[in-house]
Amino acid sequence: MKLTMRNYRYESDYQRIRDFLRRVFLANDYWENSWHVNRFDYWRWHGILNMGDGQLETDVFIWETTEGDIAAVLNREAPGSVWLQIDPSYRTEELEEEMIGVAGRHLTAAAGDGLRRHHIWSEDNDKLRQGVLRRLGYAKTAKVEYQRRRSMGNPIPDVSIPDGYTIRSLLNSDDLPARSWVTWRAFHPNEPDDAYQGWQWYDNIEKAPLYRRDLDIVAVAPDGEFAAFCTVWYDDVTCTAQFEPVGTSPEHQRRGLARAVMTEGLCRLKDLGCKFAFVGSWNDATHALYGEKMGFGDYIVFEAWKKKTVETA
Repeated sequence: MKLTMRNYRYESDYQRIRDFLRRVFLANDYWENSWHVNRFDYWRWHGILNMGDGQLETDVFIWETTEGDIAAVLNREAPGSVWLQIDPSYRTEELEEEMIGVAGRHLTAAAGDGLRRHHIWSEDNDKLRQGVLRRLGYAKTAKVEYQRRRSMGNPIPDVSIPDGYTIRSLLNSDDLPARSWVTWRAFHPNEPDDAYQGWQWYDNIEKAPLYRRDLDIVAVAPDGEFAAFCTVWYDDVTCTAQFEPVGTSPEHQRRGLARAVMTEGLCRLKDLGCKFAFVGSWNDATHALYGEKMGFGDYIVFEAWKKKTVETA
């Protein structure tokens, strides 16, 4: 079937891509062979608006059928990090090669050495994509991302909460400065406090379509400060959810607080009728937390395949 490619162009494309990702997610039997709809939301509302990681109009490409249905989407995430989203009904070697070619022309990032770099993500047992990548001059790197899944039919871990701590969700906008600050402390532990740029970025998080304050869960320390957090994104169309992000402030680590907030999130998801929950991991610490301690034992692995190209004027 002939497909036509174009750039992301209209605001209506955003919802059409979200519907496409849901359809493909179900077609792939609830595996993240393509993005969960929340990941696309999170890139738009946090990656683009808060971190400056791309633009929809320049970094998203859509392949459509003659009837106007979306068959595939190509998009970047971080600079030079490229993902292919393909409806399995339309997947061919020719389409993969065309999409990878578009990535090489439009989604590279300057490397500061006169070259441009990018990497394409491929599932580790995807022989079709790996064959295309090798033929086009790509090489596999050591960079991997585990896409972890747990069935909500499995028992939820019984986790104790340290004395003096409480677990709750965000109550209102008065909680946003503290919620932003604990995120900074968790992900920038070695940076000076004066590098912190304030909490207003969290307004964009709350604009994401799947955001719910009752699923933005925090551990509160005895002194009232937020100590740990997880945000859970529940999609009631696919009845699935993602945990992103999860973190603990350095001074409160090794007390089981990340497990405590995630356990509360799982309990709330079960009450909502969630079928599967997902979380990404990328190193030994996160593999142990999510896989061994929180029951996200099923996973698929994505590997980054890189290529260098000559810098163009």
